[in-house]
Amino acid sequence: MSVAAILMRLLDFYSLLIFVYVIMSWFPMRSDGIFADIYRVLGSVAEPYIGIFRRIVPMTGAIDFSPLVALIVLRYLIRPALFMLVSTLGL
Repeated sequence: MSVAAILMRLLDFYSLLIFVYVIMSWFPMRSDGIFADIYRVLGSVAEPYIGIFRRIVPMTGAIDFSPLVALIVLRYLIRPALFMLVSTLGL
């Protein structure tokens, strides 16, 4: 497996983590328990990236579109740019 394929899979996995984090935020959780622990871990992984877009994308009422924008940027800007860079380097 090439380095490019590994990086693309890692980015896909990171996108999945962000998606699961957002879906979990829609449901009420107790502060203890396995789901709360999973949510905290996902938050520690996803929030640094989503936080960039929270500072840029304004809130529209009660809906936060920053995770959606973060996923779109990851999928359609970062992923192709990284793929071109790795392909150019011959990895």
